[in-house]
Amino acid sequence: MIEAYDFSAVERKWQSRWEESAIYRARDDDPREKYYVLEMLPYPSGDLHVGHAKNYTLGDAVARMMRMLGYNVLHPMGWDAFGLPAENAAIARGIDPATWTTSNIANMQRQVRLMGTSYDWSREIATCTPEYYRWNQWLFLRLYEAGLAYKHAAPVNWCPTDGTVLANEQVIDGRCWRCSSLVERRNLSQWFLKITEYADRLLDDLEKLDGWPERTRTMQRNWIGRSEGAQFAFAVEGTGATIEVFTTRVDTVYGVTFLAIAAEHPVIDSLKQIVSADHAAAMDAFAEGLKSKSELERTSLMEKQGFFTGAYAINPLSHERVPIWVTNYVLAEYGTGAVMGVPAHDERDFEFARHKSLPITQVIVPPGSAPQEAMEAAYVDDGRLIASGDFSGMSSERARDVIAQRLHALGVGGKTKNFRLRDWLVSRQRYWGTPIPIVYCAGCGEVPVPESELPILLPANVAITGEGNPLAREASFAHTACPRCGGPARRETDTMDTFFESSWYYLRYLDPRNETAPWGRERAAHWMNVDQYIGGAEHAVLHLLYSRFFYKFFSDSGWVSGDDEPFKRLFHQGMLLRNGEKMSKSRGNVIGIDETAEKNGVDAMRLFLLYVTPPEDTADWTDEGISGRVRFINRAWRACEPFFTRAASADVRTLPAAASAEEKALMRAVHVALKSAIDETRTRRFHFNTTIAKLDELVNAMTAAAQLMPDAPVTLYAAHALPIVIAPFAPHIAEELWERMGHTTSVHGERYIEPDEAALVLDEITIVVQVNGKTRSRLRVAPGILEDEATTLALREDAVHAHLDGKEIRKRIYVPDKLLNFVVG
Repeated sequence: MIEAYDFSAVERKWQSRWEESAIYRARDDDPREKYYVLEMLPYPSGDLHVGHAKNYTLGDAVARMMRMLGYNVLHPMGWDAFGLPAENAAIARGIDPATWTTSNIANMQRQVRLMGTSYDWSREIATCTPEYYRWNQWLFLRLYEAGLAYKHAAPVNWCPTDGTVLANEQVIDGRCWRCSSLVERRNLSQWFLKITEYADRLLDDLEKLDGWPERTRTMQRNWIGRSEGAQFAFAVEGTGATIEVFTTRVDTVYGVTFLAIAAEHPVIDSLKQIVSADHAAAMDAFAEGLKSKSELERTSLMEKQGFFTGAYAINPLSHERVPIWVTNYVLAEYGTGAVMGVPAHDERDFEFARHKSLPITQVIVPPGSAPQEAMEAAYVDDGRLIASGDFSGMSSERARDVIAQRLHALGVGGKTKNFRLRDWLVSRQRYWGTPIPIVYCAGCGEVPVPESELPILLPANVAITGEGNPLAREASFAHTACPRCGGPARRETDTMDTFFESSWYYLRYLDPRNETAPWGRERAAHWMNVDQYIGGAEHAVLHLLYSRFFYKFFSDSGWVSGDDEPFKRLFHQGMLLRNGEKMSKSRGNVIGIDETAEKNGVDAMRLFLLYVTPPEDTADWTDEGISGRVRFINRAWRACEPFFTRAASADVRTLPAAASAEEKALMRAVHVALKSAIDETRTRRFHFNTTIAKLDELVNAMTAAAQLMPDAPVTLYAAHALPIVIAPFAPHIAEELWERMGHTTSVHGERYIEPDEAALVLDEITIVVQVNGKTRSRLRVAPGILEDEATTLALREDAVHAHLDGKEIRKRIYVPDKLLNFVVG
């Protein structure tokens, strides 16, 4: 009688053994070729569901495959553990953020282990520990020394609900990325990282990231947003002030009929000195009315508003007076904070000019065309210059170059590049984050904390109310001594954006217990770059761009060697839904990992997640789907159980004799599954759903063979090979089958079987015969049959002959070894 498969006992047994033997620990001195596979580290929110498991299961299958293909695989795990959710939990539950976070990490680590993952837990990190965030502070000081970290008063995105500043990337459609509150604009003194210093490299080096999804590279290109153009100054009449503008269309400079400036532009103070009191008051009122408006509202949602300041600027080439307008759609922190208005050749300027009855002066006409007496719309394409002084008659392309040269000769501007990308705002007014290692002294000013005093520890038992900055209220933390003069000083009470620590964590995995450096250079030289990075597409701009910036800085500093990109290949997994909706507790549609493991088994869960769709696609969890994978596990067990004592006698590295068609078909099924697994891994497509479909076919063939030819060498061969074939995908049952066959070492230490072309050869193939696209017969023929020969055979088939019935064959469509279609009248 066949023994029933007890998945619960088997999975507990093997997870325990893997822990005891540390089988998945990566050795730094292993001579085999390295392979570093990494999933984006999770935030310890408390509980994982099967949607989270999709990401980790895919990464684990890749790691297991690469180990069995002979690589020294590094596959670590850690926790992105700082952030607002812990503070919100502290407010809601009255629990310390550290306690809440530590408890969540313990539970989620248990769940990740429960999934049968092959992580090297000896390298585990949590970014909220002093051992980790000490190096955040060290890296901040290095950026500060390099001039890449600076404090600056600037308009910022303020979330009124969370009471903190948000980076531009954390504002989604005008709302906070975390709580969806409407974001406001405020002027605060904040810490920035000068990512713009790396803008050209970040953009240009996207070209060499051919292992990344093109859509992600496109998103980064658009976010960086490099523009080639000219920057030059308009002198403000009656003052010594100037207004700088950037434009990609300097060929239209003679068509400027107004300047639009931001309400916060620094020239405002100069303008108020020369205009009437009414105009000055209007500027103040206009600026006040915009303080609560988000960037999105001002640039996209609000009606384009503005008013004439009463002041004029002078066009540096035409010398015409140009009225200066304050507008709501120009932002001080974008470009120069001012835009030259050319209504005839810009759609936005055209609409604004018509609304405000401003002049519209055409200075570009299409080639071979005359100027329009009254323009009905802006002409935005290149053409021929008119009414442009010395430059009239030139093409737009030539004029852009020549005019930029003239501006340079006049000393008022010239060619330059502009970027949409702005410096990274890293200050956060929150408790649960890395303290910024700066103090402020009345005598010494801004003073970096000496390296010997790191880490600056977060104080314990801080009152977190949800209002303002908790550290600013904590006197024992905020008040300190100046490290330079010893006098009284005040600590920086802002903490770092959590994207800071997640921008370099992949390096800490290489050397997690190093107490003298964030990582050893020799470790980085050995393991970097990350060969395969796996995570959600929602991080296409935020985390991935910041990580690239950091790694380029590390490369420039000599701390890493080789290519200056951290992630060689990138894969975005799709979401897992339930009933067509994202899983959430509020919807009541969460499928937990614990309940699934208890009811169906971990291997069945893993197989379902890998099988349901290609991994980059969105999938839906179904009870029928998981039940099908449970049946597969039981069928695989039953197919092998009769051969436990004999299977090991078959050498899986040597093809057995296979004479009959059934024997050849079984051997081919083994090697088709092997080939699929290896191909999907080596091509980095990771469509293991097709591999698992091949495993279904293999187990079906084995089940039939156990009845029809139980003593055939190929039957024993298939039974012996199956644990190796399924090991990366269903690791627990693979181990149990392997042990039951008499082995004393782990199946995961075995080399994956390379598919043999001799086993893959078909003696016969099936050609589908159609008439007008409808299947009428099937031919069993030798591979490689020619079209004429296949046609002759098809015409002998009664069903085909009946549907042709003397009709004229107008066309034959032949797909070699697959299809023959007759198109008839």
